[in-house]
Amino acid sequence: MRIFKFGGASVKSPDAVKNVARVLQHEGVEETLVVISAMGKMTNAFERLINAYHNNTDDVEEAFKFIKVFHNEMLLGLFNKGHKVYDSINFLFGELSMLMAKNTSDDYDYIYDQMVGFGELLSTSIVSAYLNEIGITNTWLDVREFIKTDDRFRGAKVDWKLTEATIVNKIDRSKLNITQGFLGRHRDTTTTLGREGSDYTAGIFAYCLGAESVTIWKDVPGVLNADPRVFDETELLRKISYTEAIEMAFYGASVIHPKTIQPLEQKQIPLYVRSFDNLDQEGTSVSACYGIEPEVPCYIVKKNQILVSISAKDFSFMVEDNISAVFKKLHNYKLKVNLIQNSAISFSVCIEDKFNEFENFYKDLQSSFNIKSYKNVTLYTIRHFDDIAIKNIKTRGKAIIRQINTETAQLVIQENMQ
Repeated sequence: MRIFKFGGASVKSPDAVKNVARVLQHEGVEETLVVISAMGKMTNAFERLINAYHNNTDDVEEAFKFIKVFHNEMLLGLFNKGHKVYDSINFLFGELSMLMAKNTSDDYDYIYDQMVGFGELLSTSIVSAYLNEIGITNTWLDVREFIKTDDRFRGAKVDWKLTEATIVNKIDRSKLNITQGFLGRHRDTTTTLGREGSDYTAGIFAYCLGAESVTIWKDVPGVLNADPRVFDETELLRKISYTEAIEMAFYGASVIHPKTIQPLEQKQIPLYVRSFDNLDQEGTSVSACYGIEPEVPCYIVKKNQILVSISAKDFSFMVEDNISAVFKKLHNYKLKVNLIQNSAISFSVCIEDKFNEFENFYKDLQSSFNIKSYKNVTLYTIRHFDDIAIKNIKTRGKAIIRQINTETAQLVIQENMQ
């Protein structure tokens, strides 16, 4: 069985949805499970709706209308008026409206997980109906019936034993199945696997079904050695080892979700990253090979980072007890650490504030530590670096921290004003 994953760019317009059908017709649809994300930038649109709803602002109606209009235009571009899919989409919007009306929780993370997944439910309902309409028979699956998790909202942990048993017993492998990425369920409550978690969903299904392969369809020819939106010159990586892919994802490479690779490596399931525009290109394969091919410097960029330098007010060394206290607070405030550097008297971390908790973290730490922060810095990670690669990054601004080991160089940069 094969697993295909299509991201938001793959289904951003009626023509894009028609192209998904073209890909499936070209590749074949037997024994295939397809994971599909929310359409285009709809996750961002849902986040705007969630923020407006949670903060009880006047923007709720406008944000909801934007989402409705977008999906209605998708329907008009794919179906005749009166098609039964209109009822399915209106039913989902009714469910969302009822959820917002009846919710009594003030927990942002809980609210987020109950609302944001409607993007995937809407997307897959439309794509599934379109494929059936043109003769590509498929079964729509609610992924929440299969992927079981704990109750940590916006980053739920998979219950692998229960998930595997459910997937193995309930999925008909002989059919073309369409399902959502990103979502799971704890008992009767929707959870999410973390932003950009649809790749991970594909990896979960592949592991549980013992799939022959996973293919992620992208608007790029495969995995490049750098983000073409940031670097003028890039090169296609034809082969990547599991270990290298995990390292790249760990440091923040956006093409593959960090959690995707490990379940695939466990069962030696190859991952392919291919272009949905050019089906003749082989793209990139991730497998049990060695290193990368070709071996060139690979650049990973994480913008909007915060560099924090911490020292003890009582002049004690920054060793186990102090560092432990800092890490406990980083965990409590859900701050993702992307770089660590310490000396006897100071401890520095480059962090990502996905949940807007940095100010609370800062205030909490102030009583015991001296803190200096640099906001809106950029973390550049270079795998397989050379002197030229480091020199090129240094031209982008002032290097506040540089950290180098045998394979990887990391630089925190205050970038030059454009």
